[in-house]
Amino acid sequence: MEMERNGERRRAGLLLVFAAGLAAACLSLAGASFAARVPPVLEAAKRGDVEALRSELRSGGDVNTAQGDGFTALHWAAKTGSREVAEVLIAAGADLRATTRLGSHMPLHVAAAAGQPGVAEALLEAGAPVAAATGTGARPIHFAAASGNPSLIEVLLAHGASPDARESAWGRTPLMFAAVNDRAEAVRVIMEAGADPSITAEILDVVERARLDMEERRARQARLAEERGGTGIIEAERPLPANGTDRRAPKGTGAAGTAGLPPDPLEPDPDSERDPNEPKPITYEERVGTHGGLTALLLAAREGRIESALALLDAGAAIDQRAAGSGTTPLLMATINGHFDLSMELLARGADPTLADAQGATPLYGAVNTRWIPKARHPQPADYLQQKTSHLELLQALLDAGAEVNAQIESSLWYTVFNVDQLGVDRSGATAFWRAAYSLDIPAMKLLVANGADPHIPTTRVPERRRLPRLVEDDAADPSGLPPTAFGGPAVYPIHAAAGVGYGLGLAANSHRHAPDAWLPAVRYLVEECGADVTLRDHNGYSTIHHAASRGDTEMVQYLIDEGADPLAVARTGQTTIDLANGPVQRINPFPETIALLERYGVKNNHACVGC
Repeated sequence: MEMERNGERRRAGLLLVFAAGLAAACLSLAGASFAARVPPVLEAAKRGDVEALRSELRSGGDVNTAQGDGFTALHWAAKTGSREVAEVLIAAGADLRATTRLGSHMPLHVAAAAGQPGVAEALLEAGAPVAAATGTGARPIHFAAASGNPSLIEVLLAHGASPDARESAWGRTPLMFAAVNDRAEAVRVIMEAGADPSITAEILDVVERARLDMEERRARQARLAEERGGTGIIEAERPLPANGTDRRAPKGTGAAGTAGLPPDPLEPDPDSERDPNEPKPITYEERVGTHGGLTALLLAAREGRIESALALLDAGAAIDQRAAGSGTTPLLMATINGHFDLSMELLARGADPTLADAQGATPLYGAVNTRWIPKARHPQPADYLQQKTSHLELLQALLDAGAEVNAQIESSLWYTVFNVDQLGVDRSGATAFWRAAYSLDIPAMKLLVANGADPHIPTTRVPERRRLPRLVEDDAADPSGLPPTAFGGPAVYPIHAAAGVGYGLGLAANSHRHAPDAWLPAVRYLVEECGADVTLRDHNGYSTIHHAASRGDTEMVQYLIDEGADPLAVARTGQTTIDLANGPVQRINPFPETIALLERYGVKNNHACVGC
């Protein structure tokens, strides 16, 4: 039997070897067949073999034969930079306007993208259109600016290319292409040709785009329903709100709506359960507002292109010109993208650190926020990890330049988490100090306080989409014993931020980034050095103990009790401090030690564990 099995293994092995050999032979034949199908004119041009090319053309080869993608021999000459090959082809009648199947790129576009001034000059002298547009409206000078060859740009300008030509996708100019690719020499040449650095790219109205997307989605649903004989849900039956945006949060998204994700048509509208006199929470799209409208300098700042940014400033670009869409300045743009070294350069050139964007964000807040940017489903800026300048050094430089230490953002910054916000706390009204406390960044807190920061400024209460888990009837009296907090009033204090706000409301721990092993030290600093009041309650009636208990931080709970916090405090939802330690939301397990400690102080356990 063993001999038979060995024989079967050998036969199977031989079959595998034979199959592999056959496959290799087939691939070889296919490759040879493909090579045989490549027109000799194209092959000679691609190799740069002038004599073979002339021979093929004399033999009747088609000078304009093209590959499947539309690439002709002249395209290959443009890509490889062989002016002699290009001139032979031009003399033989090559089509200067031949375009690729995708993008409609002519040979001049290819030469410009490849940074080939010699071929570009030959094409232009033969009559190639200097302002020819691709499928996206990009001109040869856009590609030349991106490739960064100053000689090539000069050739195109000499033949009439406009230094301010705009492509049709976003209205970007050659200067923008050069800046975003850090082509400092190209920037200088284009600016010397009279380019206007104040030109802004197109603006996208995100709210209007969301409205149009929803209308299209509803029309598609209606068509599908009709095709299915009138079955299915037709969302178009429910009109949009007056301002044109759909305020329903997708199921399970938490406090904020999700851009790009349509709401669940089966999910009830949370606004239907609100007091009609209560202001509506803003949607994610409304928070973003208008997007784009960047200048060349703003693009350089966004990408951290220091040389291009300085070249633009040297040539006269305005250092504080805002984005037409968001009002972002180059200094803020560099900071929120983690380019702290460039931020320092801009400060040295006189950038104003007090200028805020449409959401009230300043570079001071941005420096802390970027350093502790939350984990998210989308890649977050990480360039701050590669900077010579630390966020603390940048904070000090901003303050030395006159930054307002207690400036408050107007609303949670949409780019903090991108789309789905799992942090469980709205940051509207937060200061740089609040953001540092939330990150347990004690060095930043101390630096800010040393420069005049008020460690007691809370966030601001705004309408939120989240409905908190209630242990009392909706119409029952507020069990917290606290007076109502008006919209615009105080919401979450720095002491709550450092204690763990948001952990009892969802999946904050999956996103929140903070200094390691600093929970209790941060709270102790706030209490013992800043005089923070441990008895403060946030706008939902949660105490500092509630927040600490939601993380199972028994040591902090004991510290807060020792400092005078009331373990018997009840939130507006009816939740005791134990209820926050007892799995109040899905996927959060109870913390037995914390529960046991609080029970010893007489706290009621409602046994309302959702995560059990």
